Order: sequence, then structure tokens, then C-alpha cells
Amino acid sequence: MNKTFSLKSNQVDRKWVIIDASEAPLGRVATLIATRLTGKYKPTFTPHMDDGDHVIVINAANLVVTGNKEKAKNYYNYSGFPSGMKVKTLADVREKDPAAAITAAVKGMLPKNKLAADRLSRLRVFVDENHTHAAQKPVKIGVK
Repeated sequence: MNKTFSLKSNQVDRKWVIIDASEAPLGRVATLIATRLTGKYKPTFTPHMDDGDHVIVINAANLVVTGNKEKAKNYYNYSGFPSGMKVKTLADVREKDPAAAITAAVKGMLPKNKLAADRLSRLRVFVDENHTHAAQKPVKIGVK
């Protein structure tokens, strides 16, 4: 009889991967990053364990978006007070911090649970192709 596999905390194997944000549109890059952070591509995936990888995103300044999203996509921030709504377009966000657009897209794709903050902390976004994690020997992953 087969038994159900359940991952233990000492069996977690995290890899380091690099994803180039200039290869594909924002949505495709974000779904690949979210899949890698959650570890759902692994055969050892267990929903209550955090088995995801460390993800390094390079070339965030050269992020690709299609259509009119540069002006039409909005990011909302509401303080909770009357007239406390702040709206920024994707162009405004990219001008101030190019990494924020990728982080916001990935955060929206992660499951809303206790593991989300730890998974998001393993995401490192760099504006250009220089990163500080060469010692971890990351593997470059292509976006389909």
C-alpha cells in the first residue's frame, strides 16, 4: 500500500535561480517567480511546508509590458482616512522603483497565508544585470 508523502523541515532543498525580467511580459515572469517561490513545480510539494527556491530577478528596469499598461495599469494605496487614496500608474512606479512592479505582481500571485511573507522574502529584484549573489551559484531559468 502506498503512503502519502509529507515533507519534513529537514528535507527542504532550496535552489538559487536567476530570471531575466526583460525576456517576457510582466505576467509571465511573475507567474514563473511565484511558482518557484512556492515550490509547486517540485514532486515533493507539501501545502503546509515552505519548500520554494530563492529567486533572483535581473533587468527589472527593462521590464516588458504589452498594450497600454504603461499608462492604464494603476497601483492603489489607501491610508484609511477620507480622501486618503493615492493612485500611481505603472510608469510612475517604474520611474521611482523598477523593482516594485515585479514585487507587487508576485505578491498578488502568492497564496494569502502565513507562508507568504517568508516566500516573498526569498525574492531579490535587481534593476540591472549585476547582482550580489554569485557565491550561491544560481542557475539561469528561461521564461517561456
